[in-house]
This record gives sequence, structure tokens and C-alpha cells, in this order.
Amino acid sequence: MKVIGMIGGMSWESSLEYYRLVNEGVKTALGGLHSARCLMYSVEFAEIEALQHRGAWDELTDIMTDAGQRLRKGGADFILICTNTMHRMAEAVEKEAGIPLLHIADATGERIRSMNMTKVGLLGTKFTMEQDFYKGRLQEKYGIEVIIPDDRGRDVIHSIIYNELCMGTIREDSRMRYVDIINELVGRGAQGIVLGCTEIPLLVKQGDVKVPIFDTTAIHAKAAVDFALQ
Repeated sequence: MKVIGMIGGMSWESSLEYYRLVNEGVKTALGGLHSARCLMYSVEFAEIEALQHRGAWDELTDIMTDAGQRLRKGGADFILICTNTMHRMAEAVEKEAGIPLLHIADATGERIRSMNMTKVGLLGTKFTMEQDFYKGRLQEKYGIEVIIPDDRGRDVIHSIIYNELCMGTIREDSRMRYVDIINELVGRGAQGIVLGCTEIPLLVKQGDVKVPIFDTTAIHAKAAVDFALQ
């Protein structure tokens, strides 16, 4: 079994889910008392959040590449970045660490393509929704058209992520606001919805909406287990 290296803490609320899911996945595959061989380097999220909102992406890249190098030195065989937004610097992390990185958009793109979908809605931080590192990858590598909420919707999604979900706060009124935004995307032709922030699955579940959702946390963790057990 390969050693899974996880860069976590963005936020630790979703990193908990990664740890649970990779261990459950290994137990399901191997049975008995089996669990994942894994390492997690958890960053200080207040520092990360402040740099994100200042647009200090070079400084963030330095933090992330340092984390990747620490995992390699600790014995990791490959890396997961346990958040969607920070895949902006995924290529740099992989290059500097010198070990494979499993990209969350690739795992998600393969799942979407397996369901023969060609158009999906994307929810996430404003960085993920508005910049091209994520939706562009889905388009170029997998031929998937990605649509995002309007300005108001993006503000709502982003605010709830940072001010509630990353703080461990789950509110029913926020769930309904997300559902309304999802329904707007479905009305614009989205065949499914990518929950492109690892905190969103803490709030929105499949039973809340009528189209398939793509829980990127669960999809990424499953890809890690499959790769570790190859």
C-alpha cells in the first residue's frame, strides 16, 4: 500500500472528512482492521485565508510547495491537496515535491465523463468559480462545459464557505440559499452540480437537489484509495 500524503487544514473541517474517507475506503477494499497508510501536513488556515483574499498567490505557492516537500521527506508516495482552491498551484507542488499529485479536478472530470454529462454547474470559492485553473481543466481535458452562478450567487456561495462552513457552522437557511442557486444553474442547462469546495458537502447532500451532485471530497478520497492500493 502506498503512503498517502495530504496537505490539509483548508479548512480542518473538511480535512477530517478526508481522513475518515480514505480510511473507510481502505477498510472497505481490504476488510478487517485495515486502514490507510497516510500522512497529513496541516497548514494554518487563518494565514492562508488572508493571503488568498490579498491575492498573494506567490506566497501561497511557497507555503504549498513547502508542505509538499515535507510530505515527501516524511515518506509520502503521492500527494493530495485537500481543497479545491489551492489546486491553483498544483503543478508547482508536484514539481517541487518530486512525487505524483492526484488532481481533484481530474478525479471529478473522470466521474462526470463516466456519467456522459457535458455541462455542469460549479460551486466553490470565488477563486475557484471565477479563475480558470479548475473549470478550464474540466473543459480542456474532459470536454465539459462549466457554468457558474451570477455575481450575487457567487457572493452568497463564497461568504457562506468562509464565514460558516469553514467555522463548522451548518445552517438550514444557508442550505436553502445554496439549493436556490443550484436550481438556477439547472435552469440554465446544468446536468449536474460540482461541489467544488471541500466544505460544501458538509451542507448540501444529494437528497437536497434533483440533479446529480459531484462531492469532490469523496471523489478525491476515492481516487487516493484506488491509487494507494494499485
